[in-house]
Amino acid sequence: MRLDKYLSDMNVGTRSSVKELIKKGHIKVNGIVIKKSNYKVNLNDEITVNDKVINYIEYEYIILNKPAGYLSATEDKKQETIMDIIKSKRKDLVPVGRLDKDTEGLILITNDGKLNHDLLSPENHVDKKYYVEVDNKIRNDAQEIFSNPIDLGDFVTKPSKLEILSDTKAYLTISEGKFHQVKRMFKFIGCEVTYLKRVQFKNLDLEGLEIGDYRHLTDEEIFDLKNYK
Repeated sequence: MRLDKYLSDMNVGTRSSVKELIKKGHIKVNGIVIKKSNYKVNLNDEITVNDKVINYIEYEYIILNKPAGYLSATEDKKQETIMDIIKSKRKDLVPVGRLDKDTEGLILITNDGKLNHDLLSPENHVDKKYYVEVDNKIRNDAQEIFSNPIDLGDFVTKPSKLEILSDTKAYLTISEGKFHQVKRMFKFIGCEVTYLKRVQFKNLDLEGLEIGDYRHLTDEEIFDLKNYK
């Protein structure tokens, strides 16, 4: 890997600012000052910037308990995004799927493109569990309705699992992630969603994470995600 790519990948700076650091002799590889941006390095080399070691992290896997009011995007010129919360060494992290701006809860963020694609692929049926509050009493036959496909006009849902907690509160587990899907499913049975939070995604949950907190996945969690089939 080129030295300038190594350093820019690790958010030391932009490609141009990294090249300037290299040119001015601020970078060492295995204790030797290197002034060529295209110098080839290996991941087991010791790379330092002003004598501070910069370890290379190829992939990052983070779960965030997303607050309401943040976009599930990498950047936006007018509004705050979830990436304004995350502090990472990688510059190429992206959310796996999206949560609406007003929706809270679990969102996975990674730069592992293959895993991202696999988890979002419709044929893989990755479960997503939501806590829902609505404005009207949930009808008595709602569980039966949700356990069958629902025609919402532009698409037909797969069967889902509804756990009723009270007249106006429930858990809903779906295996898709269409635009406003949960809100539209409840509207189908005459309820407007007043609060929505994703509490589980595949094998991941929010245990120990307050709103706005995030953490890196454990090796075991990463393994389970990659072996979801």
